[in-house]
Order: sequence, then C-alpha cells, then structure tokens
Amino acid sequence: MKKYERTFKSDPELLPEIENYITGIINSLNISEKIKNSIALVVAEAAANSILHGNKSDSSKNINVRFKISKKQICLSFTDEGAGFKPEDVPDPTMPTNILKGGGRGIHIMKNLVDDIEYKFSDKGTELILTFKL
Repeated sequence: MKKYERTFKSDPELLPEIENYITGIINSLNISEKIKNSIALVVAEAAANSILHGNKSDSSKNINVRFKISKKQICLSFTDEGAGFKPEDVPDPTMPTNILKGGGRGIHIMKNLVDDIEYKFSDKGTELILTFKL
C-alpha cells in the first residue's frame, strides 16, 4: 500500500495546488481515465468544502489531505478543523425547489462519483473519507 499525506493552509487560493498535488499522484497510476477524472472532480469539491465551509477560509486553520492506494482501492481523506455539519440537513440539489440554487451540489456530485463516502466528526474537526474501488 502506498500512502501520501500533506497539510495545506485553508486559503482558497491554494485550491489549485491541492488539486495539482493529488492529480500528480493519480496521473502516475495505472488506473482508468474514468477513475482519474472522477478523482479530479471529487478532489476539487472536497478541498473547496474543507476550506470554504469547514474552516470558513480561515488561513490560520489547516486541512490535512491523505491518500492511500492499494491494489483494490484508492482512499482519499480530507480533514478540516471546522465544527462539522449534519449531512442529512444538506438539501437535495435535484429537488425542484433547489434546482436553481447557486450552491449545494458538491456533496451530491461526490456521492455519485465515489464508491463510498463517509464523514467522521470530532471536537478537532471533520474528516471526509472517499473510496474508489479499482
């Protein structure tokens, strides 16, 4: 199993750096383009959510990005220092009353691109775990 880990400041300007860090790793893997593209989209959403919603763009806070690769799966983890949220309270963006809203699609997008999505909440922050089966 290969493991990667890196910590980033919660600065929205670092979003491209976070995306480049992970896409650099996935582009070196012998996996399908479909999975590579799905990971790239999910990383953009997860990193943005961690910085903008979790840490409220507070650059004194960090997000920790972990990446585990085995023969059977790729597991990505984003941990922020935010207070957390209730996933069940996030409105469904496919409902007619939410279709025209400007935000709220990130979690829905992630759920449709990963094989498993899990949240772990603690007094230290929120961890989002995304799993892709190979």
